[in-house]
Amino acid sequence: MFSLAFITLAVSAALSLATPAKRAPALEVSLTAPANVNSIDDIKVTAVVTNTGSEDLKVLKYGTVLDSEIPTRSFTVSRDGVTADFTGVKLQLDIDSLDDSAFTVIPAGETILVEHQVASLYDFEKLGAGAFEFEPVTTFQVIEADAEPRAYKIAAQKVKVNVEQDVAKRELAAAHEKRARVSCSDSSRNSFISSSFSEGKSLASIASSYVASNGADTLFRSYFGTTSTSTVRSVLSAVANENSSSRTLNCVDPYGYCTSGVIAYTLTASTNVYFCSLFFQEVTNSRLCSGTTVASRNIRGGTVLHELTHALSGTDDVGYGCSFDQNLGRTSPSQAAINADNYNCFATQVYQNTQC
Repeated sequence: MFSLAFITLAVSAALSLATPAKRAPALEVSLTAPANVNSIDDIKVTAVVTNTGSEDLKVLKYGTVLDSEIPTRSFTVSRDGVTADFTGVKLQLDIDSLDDSAFTVIPAGETILVEHQVASLYDFEKLGAGAFEFEPVTTFQVIEADAEPRAYKIAAQKVKVNVEQDVAKRELAAAHEKRARVSCSDSSRNSFISSSFSEGKSLASIASSYVASNGADTLFRSYFGTTSTSTVRSVLSAVANENSSSRTLNCVDPYGYCTSGVIAYTLTASTNVYFCSLFFQEVTNSRLCSGTTVASRNIRGGTVLHELTHALSGTDDVGYGCSFDQNLGRTSPSQAAINADNYNCFATQVYQNTQC
């Protein structure tokens, strides 16, 4: 599906800092792609990522141009200013459970190439044939020695591909996919998912009511900065009032994306949610009162809330971890407002503050 190689190559791109007080890593990003293709199957976008610094960099690859193994969103695709719907996968991760396969290490002075095939990851058909622009997702979560992971936004140019004819919608391949409200033949896991779903809606309701009563207080600003309270309440209220009869909550992994550290994922094309083995080790909301912490991110209702913000409000996975989320709230409120993990950590913190 992809190729990855280390080479020495000069590329050009501008750097911008997500955190003004911290110097951004020396990363440069550019894209190459064919100018004209007959079919979306022929679109192959190659991301060129160079570490121009003197130190090796370890970067979480999911949801960036470094990831072409799991179909997370590596690009924003548009035609004539209209954004194509992303139809791939959004992940929730347990940072502490990730192994090396979740990261890309870019040695100092070297470049990696990552080739992306995108036909099944965006709804090209809705926009019709023509010239599509690909803008890379380059907010990188860099793992730094003796420090919390930090987000850095790297500026990069778009690339344009003209698709002359075939833009028919493709589907992600799956070995099997069951259809039911809660899709799980294991009765114990079925019950676990159902209870977690109720707890996720309860967390969202409590957090939404908290914002309505307290406005942009210190806790709110710590996660969302200057974001309007109405924006955050809209996302939380959508989860609290979720009542779809078609969305499935699954204990099977038909797509094979339950890899290292993945707790759950949402298939954006269908908004179905798939729970991995790690999810079934998580605990109830009440454990926030004794036995776990908000920072542990192991509340099963919080996981459901996280995934439902993807399904209902189109949130993204800018990054993971409550301290990361709060840094995002301070430095980039616009990104905090669309980061699913911010809602997870905020809601569980509200629960602990008000219910324990």
